[in-house]
Amino acid sequence: MNIYLLQLLGKWISMLMIVSLSLFHNIVFQNHSVRIDNPTKNMNLSVENQVISHETQTVYTKKLPNGISKVVSEGQDGLIVPQVNGTTTVVQEMIPEVIQVGTGGKASYVGKMSGYGPDCPGCSKTGNVSCHTKNGGKHSLIYDGIYYQDEEYGSVRILAAAKTVFPCGTIIEINNGINPPFLGVVLDSGASMQKAWNTNRTVWIDLAYATQNDARNTSTPGGNGIQFNVKRYGF
Repeated sequence: MNIYLLQLLGKWISMLMIVSLSLFHNIVFQNHSVRIDNPTKNMNLSVENQVISHETQTVYTKKLPNGISKVVSEGQDGLIVPQVNGTTTVVQEMIPEVIQVGTGGKASYVGKMSGYGPDCPGCSKTGNVSCHTKNGGKHSLIYDGIYYQDEEYGSVRILAAAKTVFPCGTIIEINNGINPPFLGVVLDSGASMQKAWNTNRTVWIDLAYATQNDARNTSTPGGNGIQFNVKRYGF
């Protein structure tokens, strides 16, 4: 190889080295720091729902027989959910359970049952019963029928009884042991029934019919040994 070629090769090598060093020094590596703020790093993110157990409110009433209890409204537990900002959200209000406890008369009696119509001897010619209805109105067995629409118990038969024992509006379940038990409401009275109670504490209840003839030919046997279960005393 002649000297000229060696010189030329040396020049190319020198140029390649210069270009390589130039390119290397022109490359700049920049490091950027990124800051991320976490506003919740000092907060307790563990939240638990709080259940508020419902209360029980007891109301004593003479309308229920002595010792009988009745749930008037069901209770419901409350629910509170804590929020991360320290506040709380009420998801469900606590609703107390209301229970009525009776302090009235006896819950059951055994006595006599018979039937009567508005055309009975001594009965009102208009068929009006002796009690006013809950809203203060009159009820006629002739014009309004032998059933009464009670707000709590619905359609019930009209009964006559001693009002010193069973005040107007008393609801009684009647069970003669033969027919299915049924409900009646005391809206009438009679001297014989009051006398039976005053004399020897005999419970005598009359079941209202459209006529005296219907009462005599009833398919609901009366007589003695009838079970009377009081559901409510008075209106």
